[in-house]
Order: sequence, then C-alpha cells, then structure tokens
Amino acid sequence: MRVVIRRVVRRLERDTTAEAIRRFRRRTGLAMLDTSRGTPTVRRHQRAQTIGAGLRSVASIVIWTIAIVLVLGALGVRLGPLLAGAGLIGVALGFGAQTMVRDFLAGMFMIFEDQFGVGDIVDVGDATGTVEQISLRVTRLRDVEGVVWHVPNGEIHRVGNMSQQWSRALLDLSVAYDTDIPTAKRIIKETADALAAEPGWSHLVLDEPEVWGVQTLGADAIDVRLVLKTRPLEQWKVARELRERIKAAFDAAGIEIPFAQRTVWHRVEPGTTLPGVPVPGDDGDPGTDH
Repeated sequence: MRVVIRRVVRRLERDTTAEAIRRFRRRTGLAMLDTSRGTPTVRRHQRAQTIGAGLRSVASIVIWTIAIVLVLGALGVRLGPLLAGAGLIGVALGFGAQTMVRDFLAGMFMIFEDQFGVGDIVDVGDATGTVEQISLRVTRLRDVEGVVWHVPNGEIHRVGNMSQQWSRALLDLSVAYDTDIPTAKRIIKETADALAAEPGWSHLVLDEPEVWGVQTLGADAIDVRLVLKTRPLEQWKVARELRERIKAAFDAAGIEIPFAQRTVWHRVEPGTTLPGVPVPGDDGDPGTDH
C-alpha cells in the first residue's frame, strides 16, 4: 500500500496529471472547480504530499485492524463477544468523534479543491494570516502580529484567499475639492506607469495600471481609485511604493492632499467681549453668530 500511495503522489505532482484532471473537469462540467491552473510546482508538491500522508494514515489503520483481528482468530480467541463489544465502543466513539470526522472530511475537500496552500494569506473568518501548515484535521495560520492560530478544518465555513494566482493593489487617493481631476488622474497614471516600467518593479506588476476615476465624494476630499494587477503576495509592497511616489508627484504639481476641515459658528451674547471679536449691538437680538 505504501508503494501504491507513493506512486499516486508522484503522479499527482506531475504537470501532465494536472492537465488531465482539468480536461476531465471540462468534460464533466466541473470546470468551475478548477483552481489548479497556474499552480506552482512547489505548491502542487505540497498538496500531493499532504494527500499522501492522509492516505498512508487511513491505510495503516485499516491494515492493522484487519491484522489484529486475524491474529486473534488464529490464537483461538472468540471474536463474537469482542466484535460485539467493539461495535458498542465504536458507536460511542462515533458519536464523540463526529467533530473529528467532520474536520477530516473538510480537510480532504480543501486539499483536493486546492482552496489554499502553504504560503498563502487567507481569511478563514476566525483568523487571518499566512498558512504555515495544512493537515487533514487542522490548518495552522500565523497572523501579522506573529500569533499562531490552529483552526480545525470543520470550523472553516468560508475562505478568502488573498494570494491565489494573482493579486490586486487598490489605492484610493484623496485630493482637495478644488483640484483639477483630469490633471490628478494624469499624474497618478504617469506615476504608476513609470513604476510598472522600472526593471526593479516590472516583474511584480502583471498588467497595465488602471485609473478607474472618482470613487467617492467625501466630506473633506475626493477619492480617485487606482488599481494594479500584481503577483501573489506583492500587492502590499507595490501599494506602499506607489503611495510614496504619488505623494511626491502631488507635492511637485501643487496638488493638495486635504486634511479634515470644519467651519465652526460661535454665538456671542450681547454684552460679552472676546479678544478679537466685535461686540454685537444690543438690538433685541439674543445674539450674533460669528
């Protein structure tokens, strides 16, 4: 069984096997489940090894159970009462192990469907972080603060993968209301295009930067949205560099990045004097706004 499992794992690691699976899914109408296109070889290797570990565990349990039963029978032990007792124990354990069985089944589906892999940054609801290990029962994540989360696979009801195949850097850039919007969009586009064309950054940007235009009309500023398609896990690095460059470009062009502004009306009662504030006339009006 171990030899067979090793051969299965090696076949799963091949590019030709992945292409055969995609053809099968297309023929059977399951193409929407195909998330393996463009899967790196290292990730395919990790997934195959995880599947192999699970198959080896199941095979060992089944084979050892059969072997023990056969040995007891050969020694003349009456198996009827033992099997009856084992059946009752199995039923009790089955009720108690429902959660574990659910975790194993959920883990198998997540691995076969390639929902995420080691190194991906995912949001599983209870925790968000980088995947460090995937087993059939539990997934281990490490968040940005360094905290390690062990999440049972059966408790993962939805997965948000931030690094599968490609990512997107999204920036909402605020400008003042008196800014000429076409000029601001041109400066943003030129700055993003220059970064995408540089040798040190061009390999991280997968497509031409796009300025989608005005996103919101806020209380203090107008937000202009810029998006770039990047390599997985590189969207934050590209976004940080772009913010720095666009800030410098706005300063050079005299475009203001506004701060919160408020107009305050202060009521001064008749007969009240404040430094720098004229005293309102006593004309019967309870007060004057300034």
